[in-house]
Amino acid sequence: MSGQITNDLVRLVPRTEFPGGRVLEFDFPGLEIGVAEYDEGPTGCTVFSFGTRASVSIDVRGGSPDVSAANRDVIEVVCFAGGSLYGLEASAGVAAELFAKRDYSTKWMDVALVSGAILFDYGRRENAIYPDKNLGRAAVRAMRPGRFPLGARGAGRSATASHGTGAELAGEGGAYRASGVTKILAFVVVNAYGCIVDRAGKIVRGKPTGPVPRSANTTLSLVVTNQKLDQLQLRSVGRQVHASMARGIHPFHARWDGDVNYMVSTQEIANDNLDEVTLGELASDAMWDAILASYDP
Repeated sequence: MSGQITNDLVRLVPRTEFPGGRVLEFDFPGLEIGVAEYDEGPTGCTVFSFGTRASVSIDVRGGSPDVSAANRDVIEVVCFAGGSLYGLEASAGVAAELFAKRDYSTKWMDVALVSGAILFDYGRRENAIYPDKNLGRAAVRAMRPGRFPLGARGAGRSATASHGTGAELAGEGGAYRASGVTKILAFVVVNAYGCIVDRAGKIVRGKPTGPVPRSANTTLSLVVTNQKLDQLQLRSVGRQVHASMARGIHPFHARWDGDVNYMVSTQEIANDNLDEVTLGELASDAMWDAILASYDP
């Protein structure tokens, strides 16, 4: 035995309440978010449930991504987690809890469509604790509408901006936009090789430092809209948003990043007054705000 502290050796209790912290409040019917953490890590996971089978396009960039169901075009739930590859177990817990909620129905249309993406958050801590099946289940039980914790919470509990000696604690951020009947929400967990940059071009989180070989980073992001978009439009908007994030994180999509973006439509409304490129501009602007909201000042 190595003496390393890990899930198999200690009794871990999920934490799902975070009184007094910063929160993004939003109005998006059907969307529920659950956050669960192990303080012993610290590490955690963040679960997004769309309340329906939604359309999705997943854009994967950088040199070191880890994502389950990357080729899926329909989705119900997304689970972001720390713990590197081991944290994908949290998404299995999400699926298991939804299975229980559906009375263990094995009908084809009752199967929970869950996708998970993870980040490497071991750089700030000296233990091997990871978001496991129990933590994923706890996050589902904690899901609520209209609230998203900001900062070092959930999957972003031990996330950082920059790397090596320049790394500073970051976390998860969110922002909202609307245009007529169209609603857009942008969410991000910043665990980037690069620094966070504000709209004036100033570095506001992380410190520039020299290259660190085999540095492990990943920024996870998600945009959800109620506007109807076909698969080509989803893919186009998702790429537009993912590329735009280089304005707020620099450098971005580096060899040691494993960046993943989910572009989701709940397909609820048509809006002939908002074309996909303009929707992408609004979503990209919201994502920059989300990046800037990811760290506690």
